[in-house]
Amino acid sequence: MRADGIFDVAIVGAGPAGLATAIECQRLGLDAVVLEKGGLVDSIRRFPVHMVFFTTPELLEIGDIPLVCHREKPSRFEALIYYRKVVQHFGLTPRLHTRVERIERLHEGNRDLFRLRLVSEREGIPDPDPVRARKLVLAIGYFDNPNRLGVPGEELAKVTCRFRETHPYFGSRVAVIGGGNSAAETALELFRAGVETTLIHRGESLSSHVKYWVKPDIENRLKNGEVTGRLGSRVVEIRPASLLVEDSAGRREEIANDFVLPLIGYRPDYRFLEAVGVRSAGPDRTPVTDPETFATEVPGLYLAGGIVAGLRTNRIFIENGRFHGKAIVRHLATNF
Repeated sequence: MRADGIFDVAIVGAGPAGLATAIECQRLGLDAVVLEKGGLVDSIRRFPVHMVFFTTPELLEIGDIPLVCHREKPSRFEALIYYRKVVQHFGLTPRLHTRVERIERLHEGNRDLFRLRLVSEREGIPDPDPVRARKLVLAIGYFDNPNRLGVPGEELAKVTCRFRETHPYFGSRVAVIGGGNSAAETALELFRAGVETTLIHRGESLSSHVKYWVKPDIENRLKNGEVTGRLGSRVVEIRPASLLVEDSAGRREEIANDFVLPLIGYRPDYRFLEAVGVRSAGPDRTPVTDPETFATEVPGLYLAGGIVAGLRTNRIFIENGRFHGKAIVRHLATNF
C-alpha cells in the first residue's frame, strides 16, 4: 500500500490467473493487493480429491517457477503444494477468506479510484476498512455458480453440484447428470467404488470433448450395463427417494435414487459483473473486453482467467488464462 493508503492494483481472486497477475505487478514495481473469499486457489481445492490434471505440469506453471510432479501429469494434491510454494517464493500475502461485497467507483482529487467493501468470511461481518485502488482486476472464475437444472426438488439436501470423493456414496443409488468430462469421470469413479450409478444426459451421446482415454471407458461401462445409461433423457423432478426422468419421446419413468450429482457446468456471476458496469454480449454472454489487454469498457477495470470466456467455459483454462496477467499489467502500467 502506498503512503496515501491507496493500492496501485486490487486483484479479486487468488486462483492461478489472479496470482499470475500479482506476480507481474510485483515485477513491475506496482503495489497490489489480492482478495479471495475462499482459500488459496480455492477452485482447485474443491476439485475431486484424487483428480489428475488433463495437462502436463509446465502448462500449469506461473511466475516461471517449475511444477515438479511424480508422474507425467500433476495431481490436485501436487498442484495445491505448487501454488502454495509459488506464493511463498514471491512473498505474496493474499487476503484470504475475505469477500468483496461491493465495488464503488470514486473520484478523489484528480484520480479515479475503486473502493472495495469487504466482508470477513471467517467472522461473517463487514470489514470496516475498505480497499482503495487505482486499477482493478477481476479474476473471479465461475466455480461458485453451477448451472441449474431448473426442476422441482433441486433444493433437496440429496442434490449437490460438486463431487469430491466416492466414499460417502457407498451403499447408495447415485444419479450423475451430464455428458462432459466431470460427469463421465465421476460415474466411472463411483462405479469402481461399488456404487450403483446411473448416468443421465439429455444428448443421445456423450460430449465430443470427453477425454480420449475416458470416453471408451465410460462407453464400455454403459454398453455393459455396469453404469446404467439414460442418454437422450432429462430429469423433470427430483423426489426424496426417486427421480422422474423423461426420454426424448416424452415417456416418463420414476427411478429409485438416494443422491443426485448434476455436473452440467458453471457460469460467471453476471450480477456481480453488471453491478460494476461490465457488459456481456452474444449468445455466449461473453464479457466485453479488449482481446489483447483484457480491459473492459469500465476505465481501469480488467478481467482475467476463465471469466473472460462467458458461458463457453471450455475455452479458457489455467493453461491459457495464466498469461492474462502479463497482458493486463503491461497495459495498465502505461495508463496510470
